[in-house]
Amino acid sequence: MFGKILIANRGEMAVRIVRACRELGARTVAIYSQADADALHVQLADERVCVGPAAPGASYLNVPNIISAALNTGSDAIHPGAGFLAENAYFAEVCGRYHIAFIGPSPDNIRAMGDKTQARRMAREAGLPVIAGSDCPVADVNEAKDVARQFGYPVMLKAVAGGGGRGIRPVMDAAELVAHFPLAQAEARSSFGNQDLYLEKLVEAPRHVEVQILADGQQSIHLGLRGCSIQRRFQKLVEEAPAPNLPPHLQQRLAEAALRLARAVKYQSAGTAEFLLDRTDAFYFMEMNTRIQVEHPVTEMVTGLDLVRLQIRIAAGEKLPVLQRDVGFSGHAIEFRIIAEDPARDFRPDAGVVRRASFPGGPGVRVDTHVTSGYEVPPYYDSLLAKLIVWGETRYVAIARARRALAECAIEGPATNLPFHRLTVDDPAFASGAYDGGYVAGALARAVGAAS
Repeated sequence: MFGKILIANRGEMAVRIVRACRELGARTVAIYSQADADALHVQLADERVCVGPAAPGASYLNVPNIISAALNTGSDAIHPGAGFLAENAYFAEVCGRYHIAFIGPSPDNIRAMGDKTQARRMAREAGLPVIAGSDCPVADVNEAKDVARQFGYPVMLKAVAGGGGRGIRPVMDAAELVAHFPLAQAEARSSFGNQDLYLEKLVEAPRHVEVQILADGQQSIHLGLRGCSIQRRFQKLVEEAPAPNLPPHLQQRLAEAALRLARAVKYQSAGTAEFLLDRTDAFYFMEMNTRIQVEHPVTEMVTGLDLVRLQIRIAAGEKLPVLQRDVGFSGHAIEFRIIAEDPARDFRPDAGVVRRASFPGGPGVRVDTHVTSGYEVPPYYDSLLAKLIVWGETRYVAIARARRALAECAIEGPATNLPFHRLTVDDPAFASGAYDGGYVAGALARAVGAAS
């Protein structure tokens, strides 16, 4: 096992990794920006290094400063968490160059899956169904129009280097394509440093389902499915394990497809294969995330496995300590992302001082957070404040527990999406489990209708 691990991230994910390292007996080094000097992950770590000013490009994305911090503290490994440099093949290569273990997949894995057009080709070669679209970046808007005519509108305009729901724009017709193309290029360039775009046929009213993978380069196992269809601007708000309303035969086919892809690329570490399901339950590969997912706790709750610890052990050279036959599933788990944003204003992000933070507890309730009373939400980063995870013997029990836990949760200061989550757990459409990607707009419309 590693003696010392540097955590190249912030927020609740950095806190989560510090705790996993401590349980494994590894010392931790927290990096932080000047805006995060008093952050919880900094307080909990054994050592701490400031890597730059508040702007992410000067701190959490500053590869030379992070590598210097690792070398100066004698760190054996770097855990990139989720976001920032977690899916950056260059960063993983630089870690190897300096004999620092990268706790994640190989640079080849990251590069293969990080380029979404290449990932589509590899998925098709592995026998996975793939959404109709372009297998190479489109050179300009004229080529994009040609591709769109070939597959028919509506289409999705997507960033080749995209991830985390960013760099995605639905396009209904040629006029919209012309208008959105330069905007999507600019967004992709700003978010990922790569302005390349590609097109996919839009799957209408889709369900978003993902399969959690663990692999050591030789063996691959799946840890079940998660439902992730409740999203705003293609970013997840609520996740469930197992994915609701999927018959066993479809669950099995999705899991087998994810494992075929993992084996085809000789995947190593934790990863997630993401799929879209249409109204007929036909499924299509969308992308593979080569990192630990924000929603990993729901899988941990139903399997009893610690994904972060397993990820670290694989990076340390251990073989998978569990085989597929050893993986058991129990009950149902739901995660609610508590974010500093205002649902009444189209989920606009908010910032400021948290005057009071009170989180729930009790049986079957877990809260992953870095927020305490007096914490100042900075405007520079993702505004995720906490993840409330509930578990129950059945989905019905989990929803009842979520209703109780959300009623106990209180955050005063910046606006949060807690009102939306409380609305969700009282919504018959959510209780049915038959919702799709249009849930958020429908739920808000139903709330307005009920109030009028």
